This record gives sequence, C-alpha cells and structure tokens, in this order.
Amino acid sequence: MALDSEIILHLPETDRMARTAAEPALRGSVLVLIQFDVCEEIRLDELRQIFGARTLEQPSFKHPAPGYVRYQRPPVVEPIEPLILDSGERLEGQIKYYDYGVLSVVFELPFSGDWDTLVQMGSRWVWDVDFEKHASRIARQKLERAAPALVKPYSEWLSEDYFIFHVREIAGSPSASELCASHGGSIAQIVRGETAQLSDGERNEILQSRISYYPNDLAVIGWNAAFLYDSQAGAETAIQLLEYANSQLLEFRHYDELLTRELGIVYAGLDKGTGMLARWRLARAATNLHTVLLDVNELTERADNAIKFLSDMFSARLYKLAAAKVGVPDYKDLVTQKLQTAEDLYRFMVDQFNQSRAFVLELMVVIILVIELVFFFGGKV
Repeated sequence: MALDSEIILHLPETDRMARTAAEPALRGSVLVLIQFDVCEEIRLDELRQIFGARTLEQPSFKHPAPGYVRYQRPPVVEPIEPLILDSGERLEGQIKYYDYGVLSVVFELPFSGDWDTLVQMGSRWVWDVDFEKHASRIARQKLERAAPALVKPYSEWLSEDYFIFHVREIAGSPSASELCASHGGSIAQIVRGETAQLSDGERNEILQSRISYYPNDLAVIGWNAAFLYDSQAGAETAIQLLEYANSQLLEFRHYDELLTRELGIVYAGLDKGTGMLARWRLARAATNLHTVLLDVNELTERADNAIKFLSDMFSARLYKLAAAKVGVPDYKDLVTQKLQTAEDLYRFMVDQFNQSRAFVLELMVVIILVIELVFFFGGKV
C-alpha cells in the first residue's frame, strides 16, 4: 500500500487529477418509503406465525440509551422480491407491518456518483416513477395471506410516499457546516426533487430544517424527501423515525376523514328537523358517534405512543422536526378539533334526547292523571 501511495504522489499532476476525478464523489443509497393504511389493527404475533417473519430490531440510537427507549410493539419485517424499473435499476425491498394498521414497503438502491447525478436521479424518482403502483401490487399480494391477522380491513387505502437520500461517504469527508456551505444548493434540489437551481431564499428555507448530532453528520428534512449524511448505523435512527412520522401522518389523515364522514352524518340528521320524533332518533346517532369517539381516542393513543425516546433527546428533536415537516401536528390538530366538535355534538344530542324523554314522561303522567280523574268523577256519576 505504501508503494501505491508513493506512485500516486509521483504521478504527473494531470494523471493524479484524472484518477481523483474517476473516483465517485458520493457513496450511499436511495430509499423509497411507500406506506398504506390497510386496517384498524394488525395482530403481529399471528402475522409472525403466518409469514415466519422477524421483528424489527430496536433503533440504534446516537449514544447508549436505556432499554425502555424503544418501540412498544416493534413492527414485523419481511423481505420482498427485488423491484426492477424500466431503467434497469434493481431495488432491494422489504415490507414492515405496524400493529396500528399501517403497512410500509421500503425499496433501496445503492448509489455512487457525483452531485449532478444524484440531483437528476432524485427528480426522476420523485416525479416520474410510480412507486405506489408497484408497492400496492406487492402489498395486496402479501395481505391475501395475512388476512387472518387483520382487524377490520379497509376496502380503500390511504397512502403516503417519502424519499430518503442517504449519503455515507463524501470525497474529502467534509463537516456538516462545510457541506451546507459548499453543496447546500444541491442538497436543497435533492430534498425538493428539482433539477433547476433554486433561489437563495428557497435554499435557505430548506436548509433551516437541518439537524446534526456530531460535526460530521447531517439530516435535512423536507415534506416529501430527506437528505442524510451519516454512517449506516448512524442513519438507521433517522430512517426509522422518518418512517414512523409518515405512518403517523397516514393514521391522522385516516382519523380526519373518518371524523369528517361521521360529523357529516350527524349534521344531516340534525338538518332533518328538531321535532319530537327527530329528537328521539338522536339517541341512536349519539350512541354511534360516541362509539366512534372512543375508537378514535384509543387508536390515536396507540399510534402516538408506538415509540418512545424518553432518554434520547436528540432522537426526540429529530422526530419532532420530521413530524413537523411532513405535517403530523397539522393533521393532529384537525383531528383534535373534530374530536372536540364531536364531543360537543354528542352532549347536545344527549341533552335533546333527554329533553324529549322528559317531555314524554311528563305527558304520560298527565295522561294517567286525566284518566284517573275521568274514572274518579265518572264513578261518582
């Protein structure tokens, strides 16, 4: 090895530059996450018996963390057949099953090349390749066997996709700050899926959503994609938290649609009138609405508490940033507001029913009194 080094050092300047240029500037992989909300719950123990699949190992956090920093119920993982695109690219894949009813298909392609190649590839994958179609086909094939483990499967699936550009090695091993200064524009293009140069304002806005733990690692999080500069082990935490954040977004989107649909049914019932019979029918509608409220509260709590990072503050901050960028807090606020509206409507309907019932009871008492008076005076006559 020493001889090789000396030879390189004594090569003419043009030869050394050519050899350096031939080496790829970047090495890493590109991951595509396609997630589907398929049912209310997946019985993981039963699923594991059906597929003989393994349980996902706990995240490898940036620094040692106690045992309770983990998934409460780790997802079940199963490998899937490679996906070969029309371009000839061969992507390895796996599928993950979460107990709160989300299925995640992950495709991965190793990458080596320069910044321009990664920018072009990112844009093509984000906008031109229909990964959802491929993932949906695979997911439906798998769930045909997994049907016994699904609780209340949905006929229609909501979906989310997300792209992760993980770079393990960069020529010169720059620090995070040096990387943002020298290639911040390219990173912004990759996160946005754009091939055109972005404005300074847009680039700065994207780079504001960055976080680092060590000087030589970097995560830039966007709403549809993320750029990671880290070792394989170091990036694993960020990848899992990005996947978890997107699965939460999917769940809250489902709850938002469910509550919107249920509230629409209630409003339609209220519009039919406020007469005696209409108020009496509110009892059943109130019971149905209350059942939905209990179900949504239970399911949101399960999805919200699926993973804990009580003693790993960096992972907690990384998750908070990822969740904010993909829109989890916005949908969570919508669900919370609709839950409050549903609670108010439930109390209103119960009050209306109670008033109707009280009126009927009072009317019955009056009728009974009238009948007794009739018999009393009739007997005297």
